[in-house]
Amino acid sequence: MTAPADTVPTDRFFALLAESLAAGTLAKLVLGKYHGPEADLQRLTARPVLLRGQPHLSFVYTHRTKDITKNHPVDEAMALLRGLAGPAFGHAHLLTTAEDVQLLFSRKGKPALVRRPTAQPREAAVAHDREKHRFLDLGRPFLRELGVTDAQHKLVPAMSRKWKQINKFVEVLDHAFDGSALAQGSAPVKVLDFGSGKGYLTFAVHDYLSHTRGRPAEVIGVELREDMVQLCEGAARKLDLAGLHFRLGDVGSIETGPTDVMIALHACDTATDHALHRGITAGASIILSAPCCHKQIRPQMKSPALLQPMLQHGIHLGQQAEMVTDSLRALLLEAHGYATQVFEFISLEHTSKNKMILAVKRPGLPAAKRQALRAQIAEIKAFYGIREHCLETLLDARSPAPEATPA
Repeated sequence: MTAPADTVPTDRFFALLAESLAAGTLAKLVLGKYHGPEADLQRLTARPVLLRGQPHLSFVYTHRTKDITKNHPVDEAMALLRGLAGPAFGHAHLLTTAEDVQLLFSRKGKPALVRRPTAQPREAAVAHDREKHRFLDLGRPFLRELGVTDAQHKLVPAMSRKWKQINKFVEVLDHAFDGSALAQGSAPVKVLDFGSGKGYLTFAVHDYLSHTRGRPAEVIGVELREDMVQLCEGAARKLDLAGLHFRLGDVGSIETGPTDVMIALHACDTATDHALHRGITAGASIILSAPCCHKQIRPQMKSPALLQPMLQHGIHLGQQAEMVTDSLRALLLEAHGYATQVFEFISLEHTSKNKMILAVKRPGLPAAKRQALRAQIAEIKAFYGIREHCLETLLDARSPAPEATPA
């Protein structure tokens, strides 16, 4: 059975797109002449990328005042594109290394296909893995204001490592955001960043949420150094960044209200526990913490007889104390309803302290699961002779008890 005549151009266009993807000859795909419901949407650009080794298409929705990036597996992307070409966009333009292919729709929605060789040689788009994908671009004004780029929006060579760090952090946040309840809806996202320092990541988070995600953002950077607070607040006001503010204080004293995303990077020793506690009690959907200076647990640890030959060396004992401290933090977060990961993160301040704890809130937690997690925590503490873990003490004093569902 043959396809209706009015669908043949569309079918052929998407067959050519699929062929260019398979052959690695796709440069880009552009959908234009938008006539859908979003008043300020102008075009959609799609390019191939590799995410975790799997081929995807990266969609960039260009609005009048912002760009929004979304990545989709190839099959899903193709289905989305077919649903948009015609009903929402009157023009689809496929650019490959060898030819230009245009799919044009009349006012009545009738498609027509136009093909012609490229006027000049064109390179295929290079599919990068997610680690190389940039969630921010160098043209963003805050980067120039903070000295990451120069007046021509070119990367300052001395800031290249910082630029990589900023993008890596936003990549982690983007992955967490997609997996959280925050991905749904359009309400303002409230972010609390303890120890914001010079504000590189605080500005980046605000820009990512408001510019890339297109979500209203209320971001507060909290810092103990008054000169840093004044510097960052001045930059935010100069750039007229609504919803971005910096306040003088610390995790134990400042009052901030409800929080959706809690960030605490390089909070020393038990300051990390207080920050995690603040995130949990605030009901944060996402908690991002880079702990350092693990001092509380190490003096308490009694080396089990089997491990004494290993832990007689101070460096091994210190590494073990860090592992135990952060493992207990992760288990406590899980016991309070968070899916938690502990992984190596790129150094943020040119230091070896590059561990990240990422916790994403999940709805409900079976009572049996919570009891099993608390039993694991008790067993680990007993094994090492640990009397107290700061985060556990803070959470045990919390009222009411964390949400749980029947087993």
